Amino acid sequence: MRILKNLTFLTVLGGALFGLLEVLISVGVLDDYSLQILCTAGINIMVALSLNLISGFTGQLALGHAGFLAVGAYSTGILLLAHLPLPLAILGGALITALLGFLIGFPALRLRGDYLAIVTLGVGEIIRVLIINLGGLTGGSAGLRNIPGFAANIMVNNPAAFLWIFPAVLVAVALVANLIQSSQGRVLISIREDEIASQAMGINIFGMKLMSFTVSAFIAGLAGALYAPFIGYLAPGGFDFLRSVFFVIIVVLGGMGSLTGTLLSGIGLTFLQEALRTNAKDWSQAVASLFGNSGGVIDLVPMSQVLFGLILVLLMIFRPEGLLGSSELRLTKFLNRGQK
Repeated sequence: MRILKNLTFLTVLGGALFGLLEVLISVGVLDDYSLQILCTAGINIMVALSLNLISGFTGQLALGHAGFLAVGAYSTGILLLAHLPLPLAILGGALITALLGFLIGFPALRLRGDYLAIVTLGVGEIIRVLIINLGGLTGGSAGLRNIPGFAANIMVNNPAAFLWIFPAVLVAVALVANLIQSSQGRVLISIREDEIASQAMGINIFGMKLMSFTVSAFIAGLAGALYAPFIGYLAPGGFDFLRSVFFVIIVVLGGMGSLTGTLLSGIGLTFLQEALRTNAKDWSQAVASLFGNSGGVIDLVPMSQVLFGLILVLLMIFRPEGLLGSSELRLTKFLNRGQK
């Protein structure tokens, strides 16, 4: 009953927000550029949600989710280039990633802590190297080109992508939220808190970890499956270790174990990253002036990496639990208060 209530509330809220955004698109308030950022934010949120499921709720540190994003994207891109219908290609990319997550998790989840983090990091890099070396299938270093988009006309691809990505984000949120509130979700949280005590209660620790890891891979693969037709071009450099770190920063900033925190930080960091990218020259000049070179420009690594690293350091010092910790902002609570 509780799950049905949550699904109904999320559907109504999502439908209202979707309708509002559609009105803003139709009247021209949201242009093509804004839609592109919103779609990127949606994909980042989905991958961060999948990472939060395995790391924030299950307590297993994973550092290679950019690899799952890459598998979902390349699988879907290849299927689309083979003229498979878009819905089947997206579903196929997500399922292939879930299968890979299961195969990786079966041996890897017998490890704990730092060892598991190192293995997942290595798997992410192995996937990227395989993409580079399987040039006949993936395009190699040159990338996979001319992937069919959500719309035949490239000028309307971003609005069409939004119609796919926004509902997918709602589905991912509903899936994770209801999983966490179910009996299986409480088991995952108990594993995070104390594996030994959970095992003493008769819980199949390895089986539950594997289930969580597989669902996490499926959501990340679904994000990748939507990313391929949205962006139209895939290059292995876009799925490196720094991409995985970006997803970790989203989860840590919002709070490990907080879905609301992941949503807010995913949107905020995506817009911040875009603002830094488009104003990189101004930021470089500002940094140059701080070092007494007011007329020059310091050649920095992308400013987003510098700022995100600083954000992560400050978080670990002043608020290691993240902005929201493990708490959630529930609109139902405010609505119930208003009825009293």
